[in-house]
Amino acid sequence: MSRGKGKIERGPAKQNLPVKVCPVCDRPFSWRKKWAKTWDQVRYCSEACRGSRKS
Repeated sequence: MSRGKGKIERGPAKQNLPVKVCPVCDRPFSWRKKWAKTWDQVRYCSEACRGSRKS
């Protein structure tokens, strides 16, 4: 059985990932694979920032 030399498809390079700024800590955060389906709704960089959001 021989192995093919097929091309492995990859996602965008890390430099090309979308970035947002967290409204709580004002730090930029990048797209993550776990946010692929909900990236438009993601507002906070972490659970900690989401829990301590400004009122």
